[in-house]
Amino acid sequence: MANTASAKKMTRKIAKRTAINRSRRSRMRTFLRKVEEAIAGGDSTAAADALRAAQPEIMRAAQKGIVHKNNASRKVSRLAARVKALAVPAAA
Repeated sequence: MANTASAKKMTRKIAKRTAINRSRRSRMRTFLRKVEEAIAGGDSTAAADALRAAQPEIMRAAQKGIVHKNNASRKVSRLAARVKALAVPAAA
């Protein structure tokens, strides 16, 4: 347990920051799940809409330090490729 005033303050700050980070991570994962569900459902328009909504959330999480920038870019890129692949057979 923290004994000094500065250590006690740091535990309060860490707890507050942890709650904020947990909320942001959860929000990002929710948007990711919506895209995954749309892809699994085979609905290309819904998947594209979900991806358009998820992309700024993922990048915002990277900007806030929830995930690494490259990790966020990789997630967006792979989801975009899957959504694009879903749309191609419908058009052909």
